[in-house]
Amino acid sequence: MVRSSYLKSRVLPLLVVISALIAIALLAVWGWWRQSLPSLEGSIVTGQLLEPALIQRDKQGVITIQSSDRNSSAFALGFLHAQERFFQMDLLRRSSAGELSELLGSAVLKKDKKVRRHQFRKRAERNIATMPEDQRQLLDHYVRGVNFGLQQLNATPWEYLLLGQEPRPWSAADSLLATFSMYLTLQSEEGKFERRDTALADLLPQDLYAFFFPAGGIWDAPLIGEPESLDSIPETPISSLLDKNEPIAYQAMQSDDKVYGSNNWVVGGALTEHGSAILANDMHLGLAVPNIWFRAGWNIPGTERSIRGVTLPGGPIVVAGSNGAVAWGFTNTGADWGDLIPLELNSDATQYLTPDGWRDLAIEQETIKVKGGEDETVMIQKTIWGPVIGKDHRGTPLAYRWVAHDISGGNMNLLRMESITSASEALELGPDIGIPHQNFVVGDKEGNIGWTIAGPIPKRIGFDGSRSVSWAEGTTYWDGYLTVVEQPRIYNPDNHRLWSANARTLSGDWLKIMGDHGYALGARQQQIRDSLLARQQFDEQALLDIQLDDRAIFLQRWQQHLSELLHDREGYDEAYKLVRDWGGRASADSAGYRIVRNYRLKFMELSTAPILTFMRKTQPNFSFGQLKRQFEYPIWTLAQEEPQHLLNPDFESWTALKLSALNQVLDKMSTGGLPLLEQTWGEQNTASIRHPLARAVSAIDWFTAMPKDQLSGDTHMPRFQSPTHGASERMVISPGREEQGIFHMATGQSSHPLSPFFDKGHEDWVEGNPSPFIEGESRYQLRLQ
Repeated sequence: MVRSSYLKSRVLPLLVVISALIAIALLAVWGWWRQSLPSLEGSIVTGQLLEPALIQRDKQGVITIQSSDRNSSAFALGFLHAQERFFQMDLLRRSSAGELSELLGSAVLKKDKKVRRHQFRKRAERNIATMPEDQRQLLDHYVRGVNFGLQQLNATPWEYLLLGQEPRPWSAADSLLATFSMYLTLQSEEGKFERRDTALADLLPQDLYAFFFPAGGIWDAPLIGEPESLDSIPETPISSLLDKNEPIAYQAMQSDDKVYGSNNWVVGGALTEHGSAILANDMHLGLAVPNIWFRAGWNIPGTERSIRGVTLPGGPIVVAGSNGAVAWGFTNTGADWGDLIPLELNSDATQYLTPDGWRDLAIEQETIKVKGGEDETVMIQKTIWGPVIGKDHRGTPLAYRWVAHDISGGNMNLLRMESITSASEALELGPDIGIPHQNFVVGDKEGNIGWTIAGPIPKRIGFDGSRSVSWAEGTTYWDGYLTVVEQPRIYNPDNHRLWSANARTLSGDWLKIMGDHGYALGARQQQIRDSLLARQQFDEQALLDIQLDDRAIFLQRWQQHLSELLHDREGYDEAYKLVRDWGGRASADSAGYRIVRNYRLKFMELSTAPILTFMRKTQPNFSFGQLKRQFEYPIWTLAQEEPQHLLNPDFESWTALKLSALNQVLDKMSTGGLPLLEQTWGEQNTASIRHPLARAVSAIDWFTAMPKDQLSGDTHMPRFQSPTHGASERMVISPGREEQGIFHMATGQSSHPLSPFFDKGHEDWVEGNPSPFIEGESRYQLRLQ
């Protein structure tokens, strides 16, 4: 007892001291952390503005800027982006410049080496030099605002302390690098679709290629034209691709439509009570903390209108939104904006053949700085057409001709949307907008609607771009870009509706112009089209309802197929009941939906594995990539017709393959420790919206990650949803009636976990509540003098 009392007398004070020290340390960290919070109120003398700018925030942190000078509002936006999102901006510019290793170390060196081949920093500096004077002045003010905003923080953004780094000032070229980062997200920097498709068409028997890799089919819902027809079952046996007793290669299938894409549509004034168009847009991208977009708006000097929408931190532009007269939105096209060119080399591979004869391969050296390591040198081979980016399936070097490399591929002409007052004017702007090519859907206050491509479309001569062909003879080449007259467009269609969702939008000659770089299947686009055609009048809520539509129309026939397979089959009673009563939606609480959805993907994996095995003989790392987007057509035929000569030889019958697919799905579900009934779609489709640094330091999840919500929705329906991808925003707007608009965003405005805006709006995004598009009552005011 005496010894116990003695220990208590010595240990307890020590514990108190340790606890006090920990508390002091935590308070110190908390105090330092607060120093990096943005300024919300007061007045700051900048010494850099011709006219003051008033920044107002509502309770969600939605920004409005008031100034009589447009350059001053650009400065204010730069200030805000730096204060709220600088680390995100830094990642964007470094990602496209191939400079991530300088910040993050050797873990990202491989990525930097691939990207550096495109020399986007040099291209950005070149493009800036050609920019119109008014745009350059505005960009310069934005850049000054960024650097001033960074300086005004009392401490550097917290991510840099974690990395032991200091932030580097912003430059004009960095703003174009942010645009180029979206090229890397939305298009392939090495023509992967064309490389794979060319290899398959070259190596597979023609009838097998035509069957397994169709251009489209019954799920197409183009704006113009009809669905593609399908080829019949091929005669060539699948076994002819395989050597005797050759092991079959399997690669797990994620959703065949898990793509970076979007939905957008617009209805004309003839279908609205007030006579103005209404536009809906939800851009599907990777979900992270912070969200890719930053909500902002500002008055347009010289008018009574304001522009509002989403900005990409790093640039002074509203990417999608409304200017009070016109509303616009984007979806990725899935069309073909680059060509791979097989090079004909001389004997020592130092020269390549051109229409003007042999020419030396140009060699340029790039140095990549690596945090904590030695600098890395990259030697870039260049041709008159573009950089050498690799080899094809036969080992031939490939140069890449890509729109992103040209001056017209990266600019700030989207700024012109501020002055556009009609849908027809907006369509005229399409070819001049230097961004990754988008389906550009617009609607105006007078009820007019339109569609075109935002981005320059190459004018191909002598070929259609679907295959990698030589340009050495001068009969195949790009002859500049299409003019505004030649650019495909649709204006005020008779049905007063336009829609797009990453699938094919056109047919005939226009489709030849657009090409194919991996269109989405079309089921999502078709479901949107059919919902639009089912109504004769719309308001904002009606369009939000379509955005939130999680009906599993596409999977209905697979649910029926699986129900028939399991009916009265011994040992599958519980699975059969869940499939039978699945609910017909991608509901978070449905175990039946999860079974049907994953069964289809596993059937796809098992039935196409012989082709994967065959291709890996030539290319050991071959994967289908975007080419699997149209697999629905052959696998459905296989599931129904069961042609014995196309059966994977690992299975004795199609029934055995189907049951194996189902058993693998059920076995994986059983590993979760929950009864099958509780292994719902939501258990698999649980949000994982995290800070980028959490991949390396998972401990920061506890203060940066969004809640692990179980999400309804999936890939082949309007409510596109996965744990890490989905609607980066949802927006419904009628120009001139913005106060009736609706807006959702996956995270809050600020990247700072102590900010009052850090997670504001997330709950509405999850639940689909009609949160307002327009800013609310001002809660904070900050004046830049």
